[in-house]
Amino acid sequence: MAKILIAEDEPDIRNLITLTLRHAGHEVATADDGQAAYERAREVGPALIILDVKMPRMNGYEACKRIKADPALKDVPVVFLTVRGADREVQEGFEAGAAEYLVKPFAPAELIQRVARLLAPPKAP
Repeated sequence: MAKILIAEDEPDIRNLITLTLRHAGHEVATADDGQAAYERAREVGPALIILDVKMPRMNGYEACKRIKADPALKDVPVVFLTVRGADREVQEGFEAGAAEYLVKPFAPAELIQRVARLLAPPKAP
């Protein structure tokens, strides 16, 4: 299916997301902070990126802004998957360039559904 990059600093959550997406047939690359996420995105060319917000070295909002400012990555959809669910935090995620914003705890089926929707080819008019 698709190559997806996951940036999550909590190993157990990163593993859960990885297993969920691999079970759905995706290839997964990982990073454990925002800076590494940007660097890995440039390296692997993912079809989609999943970011946590609170990470060391560079938070998810900043990583998303850098990704969206990079001509090679600007069209890659970004999904925030985070415990930060206050209205202003969600707004900040969308302002940074996110296509989706999910709040933890999350249902694996919902994650798979949203990822599938973002990766689906556009429907013809």
